[in-house]
Amino acid sequence: MLFTAHEIKETVDMFLRYKLDIRAITLGVSLLDCASSSGEETRSNIRKKLERIAGPLVKTGRDIETEYGIPIINKRIAVTPIALIAASCGDSDFTPFAQTLDQAAVELGVDFVGGFSALVQKGFSGGDERLIASLPSALSQTDRVCASINVAATKSGINMDAVKLMGGVIKQIAEKTADKNGIGCAKLVVFCNAPEDNPFMAGAFHGVGEAESCLNVGVSGPGVIKAALENLGGASFDELADAIKKTAFKITRMGQLVGMEAAQRLGVPFGILDLSLAPTPEVGDSVARILEEMGLEAAGTHGTTAALAMLTDMVKKGGIMASTHVGGFSGAFIPVSEDEGMVASVKKGAISLDKLEAMTSVCSVGLDMIALPGDISAATISAIIADEMAIGMVNNKTTAVRVIPVPGKKTGDWAEFGGLLGGAPVMAVNSARSDSFINRGGRIPAPLHSFRN
Repeated sequence: MLFTAHEIKETVDMFLRYKLDIRAITLGVSLLDCASSSGEETRSNIRKKLERIAGPLVKTGRDIETEYGIPIINKRIAVTPIALIAASCGDSDFTPFAQTLDQAAVELGVDFVGGFSALVQKGFSGGDERLIASLPSALSQTDRVCASINVAATKSGINMDAVKLMGGVIKQIAEKTADKNGIGCAKLVVFCNAPEDNPFMAGAFHGVGEAESCLNVGVSGPGVIKAALENLGGASFDELADAIKKTAFKITRMGQLVGMEAAQRLGVPFGILDLSLAPTPEVGDSVARILEEMGLEAAGTHGTTAALAMLTDMVKKGGIMASTHVGGFSGAFIPVSEDEGMVASVKKGAISLDKLEAMTSVCSVGLDMIALPGDISAATISAIIADEMAIGMVNNKTTAVRVIPVPGKKTGDWAEFGGLLGGAPVMAVNSARSDSFINRGGRIPAPLHSFRN
């Protein structure tokens, strides 16, 4: 196939000028056969299996980067939820399992390991309770381990006992990592309808319905989408939508190529391609700036939810035509600290926590990387989680909460997290309390439309 000079320049510009990259290749590994009645034996089995299956991951990623000239930012591993694997042992504290995963990540050279997780949307098993109780120590004593707890689902409703529990856990994690602005909370996601094949951290885990192992890819290109809109001027929404869709198709094809090649070299099946516009703190890599390119003075002003809805939908429509297996989240992320445009909007007062919540009804995930005042109550955090879980449950979509109550910080203060996590102003929360609501416990029933069978 011959390529025109314009097509070659377009591709080069995507990488060099508009920051297109493969955000992550994530190798999912089942640990179901590692379980034992002995915690020590289980951890030994985990180490051996990860070394055997994931040993070539980092080298494979680097080789593909060199050969194709495509940046692969993170090489990651996702494992079966540890609450399931560790449940059969007698250990009361699951922190050693997190430490084992952390050590494996260092030895293998991967950036993160996801799967210190539990699925409690309908209730707790013994393993779930022990894992959740271990979260503060596990996430404060490790660097590369990420955790997630699924507390709600469209089919199950919302486990409000779990929602209440997670508010307190998040506060504890923040306090245990207070010297780093509560950064331990950045490694924990609370989910509704958590996907089993998500390659993005911190919420990745290898679902029990997945193969023994598989490779999932997350590709991101906010800068490329923005560049496609810059030359359209006052074009109609029809033209904007078409441009986004065509660009998403091109981005996805590139991700499909890398994913198939990496899977073949690793000798594992190709799982899914997640086309999510995942921003970074770098200028030119912002989802918020795409929304502003559509005509908004600042992300968060009136019209933002409509703009985000169109962006997410067109990204999915373009991506789904370019890959046989699209999964994970696929759409647009709106993390505050990881998006310089979002940070700018918070500083301007154009975006609030309430507006972010409204935007999550149409984006890919939810309330993400938001710095909150350090003195926020556990009950208020739980109430924020409950609201977000309700949006996911009723709309039959994935929603999530990753918030960071920053010890010692108040509204308007700056909280720096570093690296791809960026930094952000501490956002204001509603001062009216929700304690009596959260303390009721029990389960909010599944919505009527969940009974589809």
